[in-house]
Amino acid sequence: MLSSILTRLGMCAALSCALRLPADVVETTNGARLVGKIISIKNEVVTLNTDYAGEIKVKQGQVASIATDNPVAVKLADGSIVVGVISAPEANRQRITGPKRSVDFILKSIRSSWAAGEEDPDVDARRRKWSYAASADINGRSGTHNQLTTAYSYRSKLTGPDDTFQYYTNYSRQETNGQVSADQFKAGVDYADTINDGKTWYVRDEGGFDRVNDISLYDIAAGGLGYDLIKDKNQTLNARLGLSYRYDRYTSPNSPSLSSAGVDTGLAYSVKIGKARLADKLSFLPTFQNFDNYIINHEFSFEVPLTKSLWKLGTGVANTYFSKPAGGTDRLDTLYFTRLVLTWGRTQ
Repeated sequence: MLSSILTRLGMCAALSCALRLPADVVETTNGARLVGKIISIKNEVVTLNTDYAGEIKVKQGQVASIATDNPVAVKLADGSIVVGVISAPEANRQRITGPKRSVDFILKSIRSSWAAGEEDPDVDARRRKWSYAASADINGRSGTHNQLTTAYSYRSKLTGPDDTFQYYTNYSRQETNGQVSADQFKAGVDYADTINDGKTWYVRDEGGFDRVNDISLYDIAAGGLGYDLIKDKNQTLNARLGLSYRYDRYTSPNSPSLSSAGVDTGLAYSVKIGKARLADKLSFLPTFQNFDNYIINHEFSFEVPLTKSLWKLGTGVANTYFSKPAGGTDRLDTLYFTRLVLTWGRTQ
């Protein structure tokens, strides 16, 4: 009989422990009590993950107290980091109790907080990170005009808190009614570094060929200043103005090579719409040797993610205009594309 009673008591105790799931508590200044898992405290925002409402964000100034069930790392206003369990407040002060020491603090002195054992987000934010993208375009059209377009591109991007380096390459070919209407390869590097808020300096170089425009080799080197006209988490608008050097070597022996300094201007806009992204880029490169000799590049694209994978589907149009191509005839090359993009790596 005694053995049966003890067994039942043990089962009840085990069940009681199993039903008691770890939970953190955030109490707000207006009396609300939020129960869940504190993910982080960053930029004066407390982020809590709950079973009943998903992720909840509360401004730190609207939080009266917090308490955790498991150890967390806390960075205080003086820069010190303490790891331990945060207990309910006493006399308007909170306490974090760790294996080696306990520290009393006021809630507003928390600069940031994260899960114990993980890296300080401030250290991680200062680290440069690589991201990558590879894409393929294969588009066909039949009817009044028969057209087949293929294009392949790759981009590596190293992003830090103050600078960005990227390498890119692209090959595109288009046939219209059996005639080659585009056959271009390019590869380039681009580096930009922050001067102060909203201003950067940049250098870049791009080279390749454009057989349809009779260019066997071209190279454009440029450098100048960049300006962030708009910059927030959902959209950016960046303008560039600088000097360039352009070299074109033509296939035809009757066309002398072009070698001239010039102007480098660019405008790049990007906006996030839900989970999709729209991008619009425009550049204008006139030469000092002949200001009527210029190149205009324009690309408009719209990308949407495919479920939660690394794949994206994009569509858009790319235009290249040479005002003084070999042969003396103005030419506008237009490519319409549907693009499958694979992205991977980490970004800031």
